[in-house]
Amino acid sequence: MTGPRVPEDGIRRFRVEEYYRMARAGVFAEDERVELLEGHIHCVMPRGARHMRAISRLTRHIAPLLGEELSLRVQGPLTRSEDSEPEPDLAVVRAEDEASDERHPSTALLVIEVSDDSLAKDRSVKAQLYARARIPEYWIVNLRRETVEVYTEPDAGEGRYGTVHTYARDQRVQATVLPRLAIEVETIL
Repeated sequence: MTGPRVPEDGIRRFRVEEYYRMARAGVFAEDERVELLEGHIHCVMPRGARHMRAISRLTRHIAPLLGEELSLRVQGPLTRSEDSEPEPDLAVVRAEDEASDERHPSTALLVIEVSDDSLAKDRSVKAQLYARARIPEYWIVNLRRETVEVYTEPDAGEGRYGTVHTYARDQRVQATVLPRLAIEVETIL
């Protein structure tokens, strides 16, 4: 009789379906915030007032620009693959991709993460996931440096973005995928 297959690296990874079974079984506390990234379950740090203020400001600015064909998801999952379900702070998705009651969208036009303690993860693991998903534009609102980092030109094979521009507090960010979206960094912070 053969036992369970042990991964070559000895690390057990989870799939989205297992992740949901664990949640339904009560493995995570009711108020525990976690997300599944590349098969690993990551704890999500509590959001401070500054973090939430940035999300609120972005939401107020972006939502009116979208029209009927696009939708703004706030802190909602994107089921990226069988082993990843990140929960970005904001994601602009096509309304048709959000229409299912059975599944979350798998991609977005624009993803925004507001980062403080999560900066390293947002620049590495999440940037790789979003590039592999061919998400054309990814913003990191860097609360520590008071900047916005804009990642474009995803290379799905390499899992990285080809171009990164950083905008300072006194500059204006212009989205490449949503021409009507332009916002002063100061307004976000």
